[in-house]
Amino acid sequence: MSVAKLAVSMDSNTLKRLDRLVNRHFFPSRSKAIQDAVEEKLVKIDKSRLTLECEKLNPMEEQEIAEEGIGSETKEWEKY
Repeated sequence: MSVAKLAVSMDSNTLKRLDRLVNRHFFPSRSKAIQDAVEEKLVKIDKSRLTLECEKLNPMEEQEIAEEGIGSETKEWEKY
């Protein structure tokens, strides 16, 4: 995996809190802490989007589609 450097600005209180965690070896470095936080946020956003999309589904329609597919597969297997 390639990495790119970037500059991050944050308020001094947040930076102090971050440094305390690094000093206590909760994170090996500021960079790792920020990488983990961004990755965690991205995963959360992806899950939220998936949840929103799933909420758009109509359970009855999905059930009908599923049963329709199963019905045709069952008829295929009955030939054997």
